[in-house]
Amino acid sequence: MAEKHSSKGIMWATIIVAIILIAIIFPLSVKKTTSAADSAGGNDEAEVRIQPVAKFELAKAAPATSGAPKDGATVFNTVCGACHNTGAAGAPKLDDKGAWAPRLATGKEALYKSAIGGKNAMPPKGGSSLSDEEIKGAVDYMLSKVK
Repeated sequence: MAEKHSSKGIMWATIIVAIILIAIIFPLSVKKTTSAADSAGGNDEAEVRIQPVAKFELAKAAPATSGAPKDGATVFNTVCGACHNTGAAGAPKLDDKGAWAPRLATGKEALYKSAIGGKNAMPPKGGSSLSDEEIKGAVDYMLSKVK
């Protein structure tokens, strides 16, 4: 009978040790960490796993305003020259007098209107935020090179 008590004692000791070990190990094994993606709330795990690492957004830079208006040559070199030096998108090249002849025939005011309002592939003001006077200065600069 002494053997029965000793085997019962060993059994209970083993059960108690197992319970203690489970009580210690279980809390350590449960995931308690929260990532920034998990804390967004409402996202399922698949959405969180496939999030991009970074996002890239192009934005137009704010023009550097020095207060003084830019002269025609500066405007041409910074805005207009990108297309009018290469002939991109059908823009007449600055040195192509034949391409400018029909445009010159329409008059300076028509050229101002086209440059300020846009024409064909050219956006209004060449895609810039320059004043009308600065655009007119650039047109005058181009006309002085074509004549």
